[in-house]
Parts: sequence; structure tokens; C-alpha cells
Amino acid sequence: MAQPPKDTLLDFEKPLYELEQKLEEMRALRNEDAGADLKKSLVALEARVDELRTSIYNNLTRWQRVQIARHPDRPYTLDHIDALTEGFVELHGDRLFGDDPAIVAGFATFKGSRFGDKDRSVLILGHQKGRDTKTRKYRRFGMPNPEGYRKAMRLMKLAGRLGIPVITLLDTTGAFPGLEAEERGQAEAIARNLFEMARLPVPIVVVVIGEGASGGALGIGVGDRILMLENAWYSVISPESCSSILWRSWDYKEEAARALKLTAPDLIPFGIVDEIVAEPMGGAHRDPETTFEALGKAIATNLVPLLKLSAEDLLAQRLAKFDAMGTYTEV
Repeated sequence: MAQPPKDTLLDFEKPLYELEQKLEEMRALRNEDAGADLKKSLVALEARVDELRTSIYNNLTRWQRVQIARHPDRPYTLDHIDALTEGFVELHGDRLFGDDPAIVAGFATFKGSRFGDKDRSVLILGHQKGRDTKTRKYRRFGMPNPEGYRKAMRLMKLAGRLGIPVITLLDTTGAFPGLEAEERGQAEAIARNLFEMARLPVPIVVVVIGEGASGGALGIGVGDRILMLENAWYSVISPESCSSILWRSWDYKEEAARALKLTAPDLIPFGIVDEIVAEPMGGAHRDPETTFEALGKAIATNLVPLLKLSAEDLLAQRLAKFDAMGTYTEV
């Protein structure tokens, strides 16, 4: 497992990092004329590191998973697109106002033979946050304006006419809250996407790869199958915002995360998420290639049976899926 740089460590990872550093120092000494006592100590320390690593990552709290989902080295949408597809052609603009770099979208071919005897063309799109100050400002940290959602819908309708399945990758803290977004119809753009995606006549596989917050995520999140990476989160509101509303302070974000039940294991019983895609121990940023491989297989496994359905059956199943979410009592 790759060791992350010290400046990207999460608070709960620091004890493990310190122990791993000691282990590396001892391994360096082993390359010299190491005695039996050093070798015995090395074996014992390796066991302690493995035990601590397992203890930490197998018992993550909801807030700790939120932190992992936000890790700056975590793979973003363009990383997944590059790993899972080839020949990606990014398309721009909503033909109404302009282009929105917070959502990237285009047609591509899925790599390898995940779909059996032939390659499969797909429309793949998702939120893109940016890696440094310049690109984060350019992409507004992956928070779309209305033209982002309208661009996504323009291309999804095109995919529907061409009979090409759609893959969407969710990773946003929400739709952009600026005045210009409201002036250009943010709420209408998201609502329109929900309506149109519900009746799109091609398979849609949705994957929550990082943060899935509010309507900003749901605006491209209606699908036949909803997958979720193990350390992603998906909720109507972020823990900080929830804490701010309920307690008038961000100090209760951990309590809010517990109450929101926003992790993948929480959402499976409610039928909101269909499948959890496992991540390497420590998070997707520790071993991106393993994450890409697992996600590629999961997408293909879920998409193949959907491709065999008629449009009528596909839409009927999609409607039934969302009708079944939540619980209620008729009086």
C-alpha cells in the first residue's frame, strides 16, 4: 500500500503514519548487517502496523469516511474516464448560455472486454473538482451552474437518440450557490434533469465516486443502477451544513454525519444504492489502479443486463425502483 505524503494525512491516520515511518527505518537498517534481535523486532513491528491499519480502516466512523471522500489525492471524474475508457471526446456547451467546466461529458469506448464480445460506446459524464488552486477556481470545486446540467441533459438526449448507454459519476458538494446560478434557473435545470433522466430510453448507471451532496449530485443521479464507492457519501446535505442549521455551528459535524446516515452501508437497506464497490484499504487514493479495475467490472456487470431490456421494460423498472424508495404508511 502506498504511503501518502505527510501533508495529506487525515487526523485519524497520523498514529499509523508514525508507526509506518518507524517500520521503514527498521527496514533500512535490515539492509545492513542485521542481527537476529533486529529481525525479530521487525517482524513484531510489521504485525503491529498491520493490526493498527486493519483496526483503523475496518472501523471507520461516518465522518472519517467523509474525510476520505474529500482526500485531495482521491481520483476524480477525469481520472476515472482516463482509466476506464479510450477515445474520450469531450463535448461542450448547453446551446443556451455557455459551457460549464464543473461538469465534463463526452462519448468514449469502454476499455477491454468488459462487455463480452465487443467494445461498447458510452456517454460518460460527471463532476470535476480540480487539483490545484487554478483549476479548482476554474471548475468551481465541481459545483455546477445551470448550464452544466443543461449540457449534461443535451448529451444524454443525444445518447438516447443514438441508443448509447449513459454512465454518470457523482462528486460534488452541491450545485453552485451563486447569484448568477439562480438568475439562470438553477432549480429548474436540476428539476428538468430529474424529469428527463427518468424517461431516457437507454440504460443509466450512476456511480457516487466521492461526495454526493444535495440536488447538485442528484441532478445527474437518476439511473437504473446506483453504485457507490466504499468511502463515498451521498446525502441531501453535507454534515457541516446540517450542523450549522441544527446547532448554529459547524462543531457538531461528526454528530450530523452519524445522524444523516450518508455512507454506502447506510444507504443499501433503504434501496437508494444498489451496490458498494470496494476500495483498497485506506481509500481509493492509496491504490487508484485497483479502484479503477473494481469500478470498471462493477459498471459492466450492472450495465450488461440492462442492455438486453426493451425501452419499455427499462423505463418501467426505473420508475418502480424510485417508487420503492422510502417508507410510508397509508391511513
